[in-house]
Amino acid sequence: MAGRPSNWGWNPTGRRRYALIALWCFHGAWVSWSRVPGQAWQSAGSFLATPFQAIAGRMHRWRVDRAQRITDLAAAQAEVGRLRAELGRRQIEDAKVAHTLTEAEETARLLGLKNQVPLPLQAARIIHSTRQGPFGGYILDQGQDAGLKADQGVFAPEGVVGRVWSVGPTQSKVLPADAPNAAIAVMLARSRATGILMGLGRGRGEIRYVSNQEVVQAGEAIYTSGLDHVFPRGLLVGWVQEVSKGDLELRIRMQLSAPLDRLHLVLLLPPQPPLEVQAPSEGLHHRAEPTKKRGA
Repeated sequence: MAGRPSNWGWNPTGRRRYALIALWCFHGAWVSWSRVPGQAWQSAGSFLATPFQAIAGRMHRWRVDRAQRITDLAAAQAEVGRLRAELGRRQIEDAKVAHTLTEAEETARLLGLKNQVPLPLQAARIIHSTRQGPFGGYILDQGQDAGLKADQGVFAPEGVVGRVWSVGPTQSKVLPADAPNAAIAVMLARSRATGILMGLGRGRGEIRYVSNQEVVQAGEAIYTSGLDHVFPRGLLVGWVQEVSKGDLELRIRMQLSAPLDRLHLVLLLPPQPPLEVQAPSEGLHHRAEPTKKRGA
């Protein structure tokens, strides 16, 4: 014979009893919690909602901060772009002003030098330089229209630059003193020995045809001798760098005094100048000589 089902099992009768017990417990808790059920529910709801409100507040603040950071970043990028544009404009203006000041200083120095040399000198502007190429030189903004002729000497306040190589209708080409095919008659300051300067490029040259019997020292100044009828005697050319003895003549390496890569304005001597003229300013001849080791 089958047994009767238990009244406390998980059957319909047991479930009803469990539900009734849970209801009485909940009602007792409600009554003991507060005499006003609305306040209890409100308190319970507030208690349960507090974490969610805190999370929502943090999320809102994060979104506001993120939006503000994005706005600030966009504003900062726009400001950086404006500052870069302003910096570029200022750099262009400064470059123009610097170039203008450089030419103004060169012009003032050329005018001062022109007033000290008793010869009809002409000023010219270098409009292009081809020194980087083989047998390169300068292009001047004057030519036959200004009366220029080939073999006119070209110099600057720092020293000899070269000679006019060819003359066109409105422009001329200058062969610099350091060109391999350039030749200038020069004279050593201490020994007064004369020779021919041959260009070696990069502002350097070699003086040929100076006897082994001459005493030449590194750092000695070199001037034009006037024997080539292109330059008068006494214009600064450069300084001796190295001296060594050869079989018949001294091997003299020298450095040109004129900054050939930084010139903008030059002076041109008249054709066939006299051998002797009044020397230019002392600053042209006696700039501080570089310290060099003495050669042989």
